[in-house]
Amino acid sequence: MKAVVITTPGGPEVLKLQEVEEPKVKDDDVLIRVEATALNRADTLQRQGKYPPPKGESEYPGLECSGTIEAVGKNVSRWKVGDEVCALISGGGYAEKVAVPAGQVLPIPAGVSLKDAASFPEVACTVWSTIFMTSRLSSGETVLIHGGSSGIGTFAIQMTKYLGVKVFVTAGVDVILDNIGGPYFQKNLESLGIDGRLFIIGFMGGVKTDANISLLLAKRLTVQAEIVSEVEKNVWPAIAEGKVKPVVYKCLPLSEAGEAHKLMETSTHIGKILLLA
Repeated sequence: MKAVVITTPGGPEVLKLQEVEEPKVKDDDVLIRVEATALNRADTLQRQGKYPPPKGESEYPGLECSGTIEAVGKNVSRWKVGDEVCALISGGGYAEKVAVPAGQVLPIPAGVSLKDAASFPEVACTVWSTIFMTSRLSSGETVLIHGGSSGIGTFAIQMTKYLGVKVFVTAGVDVILDNIGGPYFQKNLESLGIDGRLFIIGFMGGVKTDANISLLLAKRLTVQAEIVSEVEKNVWPAIAEGKVKPVVYKCLPLSEAGEAHKLMETSTHIGKILLLA
C-alpha cells in the first residue's frame, strides 16, 4: 500500500508518499481501507520530530480516518467486512489502509458522507471528553473557546450550542477550551469563575507563559487534558439531526500532504483539512 512517510524531521517538504508494508491486523482490530484522513496539529509536531507516536503504533501520521472495513480480527463481533466507518486512531491515517482497535471505530453518522466523516472522530472525542465528560459542562452554563476557526473550535461551538450552553468570550465563564496555550494562560485564569475549569488541548501560541498561579487556588480551578474514544451515544445524535455539521475547508490527495501541512500552518483555514486516499 501507499502511505505518507516522514523521511526525516523537518518542514512540510519531508512528507513523501511511498510504498510500504500493509499493517498487521490483530485479533481485536479491524482493517480499514481509508477514504479520507483529517489533519491535526499533532501531525505537524510529529513531522518536526516533537510528537513521536506511542510505542508499537504506526509510524505514519494521521489520528483519524474514514473508510470501509476490509478485514476483521477474530475477536471482533460488531463490525463486518464492507461496513463504512470512521475511527480515532493512534497513527497511520495518512495511508491507504490502517489497522484500528475495534473499540475506537464509529459508524458513519446519518446524513454525513464517508469522506466528510473523517473530520469528526478527533474533534468529537476531544471536545466531549474534556468539556462535557470530565468538566461536566451542562445546559445553562457558559464556555469560552479560543481558536474558534480551528477544527476543534468549529465543532465545539456547534456542540455546546446544541446542548444549551452559552458560548461567550467574556469574563467569569465556567469552562474554557483553549487551543492556543502559553500566551492565553493568564487571561484564561482571569476569565474563569469560581470552580471554573480550564482545558488546554493545544499550544498553537507556544508552551511558555508567566502566570499568577495563586489564581488557581483562589478560584479552585482544574487544568486537565484527556481524550476518550467513545462519543457515539452523545454526539452522533446531534450530527444525525443536522445540528452539528462537518466543517471541511479543503480536500487534497495524500500525495499533497506537504501542501496540506503548509496550509494548516498558515492558520488561515476554517474547519478541517482532509487528505483523500
